Amino acid sequence: MSRPPLTAAGAERLKAELNRLKTIERPRIVQSIAEAREHGDLKENAEYHAAREQQGFCEGRIQELESVLSLAQVIDIATVGAANPGKVVFGATVELEEIKSGETLRYQIVGDVEADLKLGMIAVSSPVARALIGKEEGDVAVVQAPGGVREYEILEVRYA
Repeated sequence: MSRPPLTAAGAERLKAELNRLKTIERPRIVQSIAEAREHGDLKENAEYHAAREQQGFCEGRIQELESVLSLAQVIDIATVGAANPGKVVFGATVELEEIKSGETLRYQIVGDVEADLKLGMIAVSSPVARALIGKEEGDVAVVQAPGGVREYEILEVRYA
């Protein structure tokens, strides 16, 4: 069984979410179910059914987080960066310039479960990350995107 990579910061965020679900959300949902039961007939009780549905989602997310955290290989970015200075590796934050448009982008390469494009965190399995891994500052990475080929010059690589 493969162990998906996860940054230490990503693992902490997932642990915090798991803790919130177990200590805040789960008891709140149990309380909602108890209150809805007091209203009588459960067959036509929309509050009860909504609370039970919420409980299902919450329990599913708890199981998912526990599974991810138990299987993940947590990687310390600082250690990886020290061993590979200037090289794009898992966990690195990379500043890029799209050659065609001149647009500057900044991405951190993270595990699949912690990826969030809005926060500039791209999955290690994404086409952009795959094209960047192993390259160094000053190199050009060629990405085969759905809209065509894109070229990015690597301006800076940081491990933070």
